[in-house]
Amino acid sequence: MKKWTYILSMVIWITQISPVNAADKIAIVNISNIFQQSSQRAKIIKQLEYEFKDRATELEKMEHDLQMKIQTLQRDGAAMKAIERSELEKSLINQREIFSNKAKEFQQENHSRQTEERDKILNMIHNVVTNVAKKENYDIVIDTSAVVYHSIHITDITNSVMKQVG
Repeated sequence: MKKWTYILSMVIWITQISPVNAADKIAIVNISNIFQQSSQRAKIIKQLEYEFKDRATELEKMEHDLQMKIQTLQRDGAAMKAIERSELEKSLINQREIFSNKAKEFQQENHSRQTEERDKILNMIHNVVTNVAKKENYDIVIDTSAVVYHSIHITDITNSVMKQVG
């Protein structure tokens, strides 16, 4: 009887230990590399350039006009009447402020759109990684940027994910 009790307790003990070793199928993936090489990223870059092209051109023209007025003031300022010089200086200050505000607004909107589109791509990549991990029965998938060292027994699924992302 003691023998059977001992065997039963060993079986229970072994079954309780096995969850510790449950994560035995681990893979790594290089999200950054996938993002950099994705065709969606290239499309988004072109789309955003087109979307902000007119405003960028307008800002370039405003900047050019400002530079021309500054050069005029520097070159002819000493020969101008005090009233003309004062009006030109006020105009420059006003135009510089308008330019600065428009440039800041442009940068904020451009950054916001870039972030929005980047997040869409990263979410799509995350979904593909999850699908590949489920399909290939991986317990854990870790981004290579978080790994200092891995043995050759750890599988890199970057290429599998890259093929699906495109």
